Amino acid sequence: MSVSLSSKLNKAVRDQYMKLPLGGKALVTYIWIDGTGEGLRCKTRTLSQEPKSIEDLPEWNFDGSSTGQSEGSNSDMFLVPVRIFRDPFTLDPNKLVLCEVLKYNRKRAETNLRSSCKIIMDMVKDSQPWFGMEQEYTLLGVDGHPYGWPKNGFPGPQGPYYCGVGADKVYGRDIVETHYRACIYAGVEICGTNAEVMPSQWEFQVGPCEGIEMGDHLWMARYILHRVCEDFGVIATLDPKPITGNWNGAGCHTNVSTKETRQKGGIKFIEAAIDKLSKRHKYHICMYDPRGGQDNSRRLTGQHETSSIFEFSAGIANRGASIRIPRQVGQDGCGYFEDRRPSANCDPYAVTEAIVRTVLLNETGDEPKVYNYEEQSQKAASKD
Repeated sequence: MSVSLSSKLNKAVRDQYMKLPLGGKALVTYIWIDGTGEGLRCKTRTLSQEPKSIEDLPEWNFDGSSTGQSEGSNSDMFLVPVRIFRDPFTLDPNKLVLCEVLKYNRKRAETNLRSSCKIIMDMVKDSQPWFGMEQEYTLLGVDGHPYGWPKNGFPGPQGPYYCGVGADKVYGRDIVETHYRACIYAGVEICGTNAEVMPSQWEFQVGPCEGIEMGDHLWMARYILHRVCEDFGVIATLDPKPITGNWNGAGCHTNVSTKETRQKGGIKFIEAAIDKLSKRHKYHICMYDPRGGQDNSRRLTGQHETSSIFEFSAGIANRGASIRIPRQVGQDGCGYFEDRRPSANCDPYAVTEAIVRTVLLNETGDEPKVYNYEEQSQKAASKD
């Protein structure tokens, strides 16, 4: 198996230094989304004391020309802290900080989709939208070959790998369990994990999270996953179709509920939401991967437990539909629905914002409605 050279360094030597006291100071790692809309970047600074809240964290900057976010002649970008987590890699009192990225003129960077998502979520806060996202990913060696797969040929057909047990069925459980514990330590709302249908493919679930918290927690869970894989010397890819052919792709199924759908008789609100979504399929496909649907076109083929990218469908317990109503929800007459269209490499801010726009703000058409964001933001702030 091809693993990175850095993973072979003596970690016991590192641990000796990690035990050294910091003298009351704290290391804070600033994390942001780069110009691809998929990649994450980070850098660390020293603070004189442990930050207790976002207000304790100063803004920072970085060279945007090296991350695909600015020209070299005007390269400084602002890092604005928005959510703080404990650091599972260097431990307390150190922190991980998720940041928004602003340009030199204080306008949001093109891949900073959190900014508009936050305003939209504030507009519908009375409906208390909850989300749970199921992040699928695939483990690869540094040579790009799936972890644990034969060097020449393929593993046996799919079937025994989903939620599998045994060395011939499961590859990389150490990574999965390490990631799980690291997320819990950090304060990420991770709620489960399982082996997926394709060998070396896994899934973890984050949620329920309300509003903007969904995107914040999923992005931090992704960062922690990549850092854990770095220590083990392998790669976690979010490619929605990492292996061509008769193998399952990777999605990020999104579970959605509101105050209305969770109450008795909420099924009628679920059915109304699905009807709205059915009339705006093209818009959602464009928002559900970073390339306006191009990535999902490789995955949403109508096979391998997916719907067709060209058609909208819905059904109870139907894993091949665009929208699935869980059987228990159908029996209870209330609860949530699952949108199975988002790709594994989707931006959760874009996905949750699109769903809220259609389901709660009743938008129609192939383009999002343009609101006066500054006015809406001021209104939301006045309510807080």
